[in-house]
Amino acid sequence: MSAARILVIEDNAANLALMQYLLEAFGYTVATAKDGCAGLEAAAEHRPDLIVCDIQLPKVDGYEISRRLADDAQLHAIPRIAVTALAMVGDRDRIMSAKFHGYIAKPIVPETFVEQLEAYLEPENRVKERPACLGSATTRDIAARAKDRATLLVVDDVEANLAVLRSVLEPSGYNVITAATSAEGVAIVRANHVDLILSDLHLPGEPEYSLLTHAKNDDALRRIPFMIISSTTRSERKRDEALGLGVAKFIFRPIAPDLLVREVEACLAAAGITR
Repeated sequence: MSAARILVIEDNAANLALMQYLLEAFGYTVATAKDGCAGLEAAAEHRPDLIVCDIQLPKVDGYEISRRLADDAQLHAIPRIAVTALAMVGDRDRIMSAKFHGYIAKPIVPETFVEQLEAYLEPENRVKERPACLGSATTRDIAARAKDRATLLVVDDVEANLAVLRSVLEPSGYNVITAATSAEGVAIVRANHVDLILSDLHLPGEPEYSLLTHAKNDDALRRIPFMIISSTTRSERKRDEALGLGVAKFIFRPIAPDLLVREVEACLAAAGITR
């Protein structure tokens, strides 16, 4: 059988993007919905193998979604997993009494999220081969390998983007430090050994190449290879402009996880960094 079809019902765009990215990176087919009504319609339309559902949703909340699906003769057998930030006494009992099969606490842990969901899938519907960049390494394995690998500074103001990049780069053995602003990034580089900077193109309230300008005008930063990753432009002219300013690589989102790792490896190799 082919890999499972998974429906994710989540109204927070950043959370939805992260969960979809992780599942698709592992090879699963993902359908999405941003409110309860759309989630119920998507469940009937797609007949997924697993449903991942937020609790606090517009129109119809997660509790009601689970109850309606449980009472549907066509859909009741589909495993329903709540993903929720609720942490009050009694919340777990309320979730399970709404006929969910399980739940995962927010914020999700990118390194373990997919494996947590796979526990609710039939073995024949699970992806057999792990993406090389994500692998199945434990956190301990990752930490051990990171001692011998390069340290990357990832700069982005969107927490979900940082989580995605960490989930791809850390299992590949890299030590990842994150920052949300140029000033924070500069402070980190001055206090830590950093082998490569990977930055979003647009950081709020800052000029377009703010961090790059700091890097090229500062002796402590100038030696560090600089990569840009952007989802706000697909312009080849913009990429050429950045390369002319000294950027080593300019990457457009979305990018496949294995390709991102190869781009990072190539950039480090070009700079003579083999840690």
